[in-house]
Amino acid sequence: MSDLILSEMRGAVALLTLNRPNKLNALNYALIDQLMAMLDRIEDDASVRAVVLTGAGERAFSAGADIAEFSESVRCGPDEAVKAFVRRGQTMTARMEAFPKPIIAAVNGIAFGGGCEITEAVHLAVASEHASFAKPEIAIGITPTFGGTQRLPRLAGRKRALEYLLTGDAFSPQRACEIGLVNRVVPHEQLLETAFALAHRIARHSPLAVARIITAATRGLNVSISEGLAIEREQFARMAATQDTREALDAWLAARVSR
Repeated sequence: MSDLILSEMRGAVALLTLNRPNKLNALNYALIDQLMAMLDRIEDDASVRAVVLTGAGERAFSAGADIAEFSESVRCGPDEAVKAFVRRGQTMTARMEAFPKPIIAAVNGIAFGGGCEITEAVHLAVASEHASFAKPEIAIGITPTFGGTQRLPRLAGRKRALEYLLTGDAFSPQRACEIGLVNRVVPHEQLLETAFALAHRIARHSPLAVARIITAATRGLNVSISEGLAIEREQFARMAATQDTREALDAWLAARVSR
């Protein structure tokens, strides 16, 4: 199990690689569990300021859930399938969405099903020109299960999302960028470089401020504007009392005086 997620530090940024290239980095239960454990360790490690997540090999970011494995859970009945499969996947994507350090997907190839749902859940995403996206669950007679029916409509709009949810058709990285699923599309050989540059641009700022912004934006998406503004006030109040804020304000004022 130890090699299902590869981990490497590059400065203050952790590179996590889904490592089942012979299975197109399909998300089996062991891989999901190990990824969750890895995120727990990263959250507690103050030296890590951001995460880049990619897939091993040249073909896939992740082709989605491991169908052979979860089909066994389905055969055991709905209760077992929900417990072992759906709840596990939804917990993973919810963890990524609310993670207090930015997670940037570097989508290097196929991102189907659960791979697409990871891309939907993380904070930012960069796609290679070789990437391809799809919501193919309908082809095997199920709904998306890791949050795809909820997050894609929020990102792309209801009608655009339903086109892909109901047809299962693949779509290009350029289309993924147009509908807000990824931030940018880059030449394949520049993928990791671009993702790390973005991570380092974020990592130069206060990690507390980064976490507060992620929390406000994530929680605010699912409430009314008035409730969202209350969340924003709460996150500001939590920052205003910190040394990070005082130091940043003092530095800005000092720089202004010196100009």
